[in-house]
Amino acid sequence: MKNLKRQWKFFVVLIAGAVGLISQFALHSKSLFSIGNLQFPVHAIIIDIIGILMAISLLLEIFHDWKTGRYGVDILAVIAVVSTILIGDVWAEWMILVMMTGGETLEDYATGQANKELRALLDKTPRIANKLVDGKITEVKVDDLQVGDTVLIKPGQQVPVDGQIVKGTSSFDQSSLTGESVPVTKNPGDELMSGSVNGDVAVEMKVTKAAKDSEYQSIVALVKSSQAQPAKFVKMADRYAIPFTVISLIIGGVAWAVSGDATRFAEVMVVASPCPLLIAAPVALVSGMSSMSAHHIIVKSGPTLEKLARAKTFAFDKTGTLTENQLIVDQVVTDDKSFDQKELQSLAASVEQQSSHVIASSLVKATDKDLIHPVTNLKETTAQGVEGDVDGKHVKVGKLSFVAPGHEKLNVTSTAVYVSVDGKFAGYITLKDKMRPESPKTIERLRRQGAEDIMMLTGDHKQVAEKVAKEAGITDVRSELLPSQKIQAIKDVPKHLRPVVITGDGVNDAPSLTAADVGIAMGAKGATAASESADAVIMVNDISKVNDAVAISKHTMKVANIDVLTAIGVVIIIELIAFTGVIPAFWGAILQEVVDMITISLGLLAKTKPSDKQFGLEEK
Repeated sequence: MKNLKRQWKFFVVLIAGAVGLISQFALHSKSLFSIGNLQFPVHAIIIDIIGILMAISLLLEIFHDWKTGRYGVDILAVIAVVSTILIGDVWAEWMILVMMTGGETLEDYATGQANKELRALLDKTPRIANKLVDGKITEVKVDDLQVGDTVLIKPGQQVPVDGQIVKGTSSFDQSSLTGESVPVTKNPGDELMSGSVNGDVAVEMKVTKAAKDSEYQSIVALVKSSQAQPAKFVKMADRYAIPFTVISLIIGGVAWAVSGDATRFAEVMVVASPCPLLIAAPVALVSGMSSMSAHHIIVKSGPTLEKLARAKTFAFDKTGTLTENQLIVDQVVTDDKSFDQKELQSLAASVEQQSSHVIASSLVKATDKDLIHPVTNLKETTAQGVEGDVDGKHVKVGKLSFVAPGHEKLNVTSTAVYVSVDGKFAGYITLKDKMRPESPKTIERLRRQGAEDIMMLTGDHKQVAEKVAKEAGITDVRSELLPSQKIQAIKDVPKHLRPVVITGDGVNDAPSLTAADVGIAMGAKGATAASESADAVIMVNDISKVNDAVAISKHTMKVANIDVLTAIGVVIIIELIAFTGVIPAFWGAILQEVVDMITISLGLLAKTKPSDKQFGLEEK
C-alpha cells in the first residue's frame, strides 16, 4: 500500500506537468490573478497547489520525527519547494516534485530488484495438493490438508506439506531448503519436507504436519516478516542530517547575500534536496538482505545488518549448533568377560531400537544393522530406561540405578548408558556429540573477521562442554547453565565487546536469542521458538553461514556508507556550483535526478560478492 501511494504521488505530479504544458504552450493560458510581481496562470496554480500539499505532508512527517527525537534532512526538500514557489519558478518547482516523488518510486523499484530472491521464494509456495480419498485423486487447497491425510506427489511437483512416504521411492530436490546440491533418495517411512521437489516417480505421502506448521510455509512466514521490515530502516543519512542541513543553508544564505537575489538561494536549495541521501542506505540494506537470502539466510530487519557488521562478541549454543544434535559412540566398556564390546553394543542397541529418545536413536544409528536383533517383552520405564528379551537374554539399558541398583557409582564424565544382562551388570557405552565438520573453521574465520571474544553457552556438563569447545577452538566456555543464566551471561558482556551475536537452535535458546543484540537461529529443521525469536535465521544445516552473514553485513554497510558519503559529496559540489548562479533551478532539479540514479546504482553493489578478506578467507 505504501509503495502504491508513492507511485500515485508520482503519477499525479506527472499529470499536473502534462496539464501545465498544454495550458501554457498549447492553450497559452493567461494569468488568472497576480500577487505583487508573481503571475498565477492555470498551470502555475495547479503545480503550486500540489507543491503546497506535498510540502505540508512532508512537514507533518518531519514534526512526527522531531517528537520521537529524530532529526532528518527532509526539511531541505520542503525549503526547496517553498523557495521555488516564492520566486515563481513553476517548472523548477515541478522538477523538484518529480525528483521527490520519482526518487521514492526509483527507490521502490531498486528495492524490488534487490528483493526479488525473497519474492521468488514466495511465488513458489505450494497452494494445491492431490489428496487421495478411496483411491481417487481430489485437488484441495494445501491449507485444508489435515494430519493423517494421504497425498499423491507426482513427478516434478512440490511437496505441499511435511509428511512421511507410505508408498513409492523417488529422489527429491531439497536445495532450496537445505542447500544440498544433489537430490536425496527417499523411501517408504522417510520424512519429506514441504517445498522439496519430487523427481521422476510418483509417491504417496501421509501428512504429518498441517500447512501452517510445515517447513516451507515456515520459511515463507519468515520471509514475509523480513519483507515488512525495510520501511523501519533507520535512515543512515539522518546521522549527517544536522551538519548537511547547516552547510546547505549556509551556502544558500551566502549566495543570497552575495548576489542580493533570493533566486540564488532557491537555486542552491533545489540542488540541496536530500533525495539521494535518503535513497542510498535503504537500497544498499535491502540489497544486502537479498544477498543474505541467496545464501540461505533470512534477515528480518536492516538494523540487524548494521549490528552484525560491528559485532565483537559471538556466543554459541553447543548441542545442535556447534554439534550436529547427534551422538556417536565413543567407548564401549565391558564389565563381564563373557561379553565382548561388539556383543554388548548389539544387545543394548537391540533393546533401544524402538525408543524415540535421542540417546537411544543415536546408539541404534551407530550400530551395524546386522547386529540389531528382534526384541520381545519390551518395557520402558519413564526417565529410567528400557528392558526386554534379546536372543534369550533379559537385557536392561538406561541409568545405572535402573540396570544395577546395588552397583557402586562409576566415575563416568561423558553421556553414558549402562547395560545389565540377566540381572548382572555387563558394562556401559559412552556417547559424545558429533562435531559439525565446519565448526572449527567457522570459529577460526570469525576471529579473522574481527571477533574479539567467542564463547560457548551450554547447559551440558563441564567435562562434555570443555571437550567440545576444545575441538571447536573455543576457550571461553560456560557450562551447566540454565536459560536464565545464559541470558545473564549475555547481559554481562561489557560495552566495549558489543554488539553480541548468539547462535542457537532449540526452544531453550529462544530467550537468549531475544536478549542478545543479534540472535541467529539454526532453523533448517523448521521454525522453532528459536526461529521466531531470532533476528536472522539460517535455513540450511551449516553453521559456517554465520561467517557469510557477518561478511555480507560488513560488505553491505561498507557500500551503504560509501553511497551516503558519495551522495553528500556530490550534492555539496553541485551546491557550490549553484552558488555561482550558473545552474538555473530547473536544471539543478534535473541534476538531482542524475545523482539519484548514481546513488541507486551504488546501493545495488551491496548484492555483489564480498571480498575474501571480508569473508575471513585470507591467510594469517
